[in-house]
Amino acid sequence: QVQVAESGGGLVHAGGSLTLSCVVSGNINVLGLSAVSWYRQAPGKERELVALIFGDGTTSYEEAARGRFTISRDKAKQTTYLQMNSLKPEDTAVYYCMVNSVLDFWGEGTLVTVSS
Repeated sequence: QVQVAESGGGLVHAGGSLTLSCVVSGNINVLGLSAVSWYRQAPGKERELVALIFGDGTTSYEEAARGRFTISRDKAKQTTYLQMNSLKPEDTAVYYCMVNSVLDFWGEGTLVTVSS
């Protein structure tokens, strides 16, 4: 059993910053972890990948996040972060953390609202 919990969302003005956290608990060390990803889903839109970090620390970003967002991981704390800078109103969405192991485990999401 693996649990995934996101936090750190909130309301921020355009140009501001937020850092999201994703804490993984449970049997992830037994199952093994391949990657942790951040997705987002804006109202009326499909869920989309934002950034991911592999077990070896390699990162990848989608175009909308590149240069503004940074994904990082603290293995000791089993926590993955998404630092978001220069936020835009179009970044408004529910942000989800997904842990890729033998199965994919999702959190409940955290809402980010960027006002203009």
